[in-house]
Amino acid sequence: MRRNPQRQPRKAPSPSFSTGHSSTSRRSPQPRGGDRYLLFYKPYNVLCQFTEPDADAPRQTLKDFIPVPDVYPVGRLDQDSEGLLLLTNNGSLQHRLSHPKFQHPRTYWVQVEGAPQDSDLDPLRHGVTIRDYRTLPATVTLFPTAPALPPRDPPIRDRRHIPTTWLELTLIEGRNRQVRRMTAAIGFPTLRLVRSRIATLRLDGLAPGQWRDLTPAELADLQALTL
Repeated sequence: MRRNPQRQPRKAPSPSFSTGHSSTSRRSPQPRGGDRYLLFYKPYNVLCQFTEPDADAPRQTLKDFIPVPDVYPVGRLDQDSEGLLLLTNNGSLQHRLSHPKFQHPRTYWVQVEGAPQDSDLDPLRHGVTIRDYRTLPATVTLFPTAPALPPRDPPIRDRRHIPTTWLELTLIEGRNRQVRRMTAAIGFPTLRLVRSRIATLRLDGLAPGQWRDLTPAELADLQALTL
């Protein structure tokens, strides 16, 4: 039987994170017609919506960070997930980026419990069955060291004698809690989940709770993908 050569773990990225207030002061010129396109670093334990559904037990929402009216997230992040979120008031672009048929990639940095080998990740590359559907093939690599991320508040649970490993996982679909269910299906539960990229947009330069407008170059690249 032929053996595939072992894939080498990729070098962990070291994004630079700025510090400052929740609403960053960096503003780029706005597109015509009043369209807004924002990037936001969603912190852990923040609801991915502008309203709190439970008035008796209020939680932080996007409204606590983003004072821009009439923008809505393109796709979602779970309350216990972190990272890059795109918001806009352009309904057409929102639809084309979030609809499954367009298959725009989303990349996640995933801390899992255990120490998977590269071969353990092959089911993710071919598709795994979770609940009542089979996932599309994903791109996944091992990080040799943890990516340079701000600490989570609160931190993940620490189990002294059980190692953890970071993966980079890119999907072209986005179902409810899909990443967590995929890693659980191969025996490595997700402990921390950070979205680092949406199509051509990257998390670099934002700290948790910060937002900024897209630059003209970022917007042009994004619009080129959705033509």
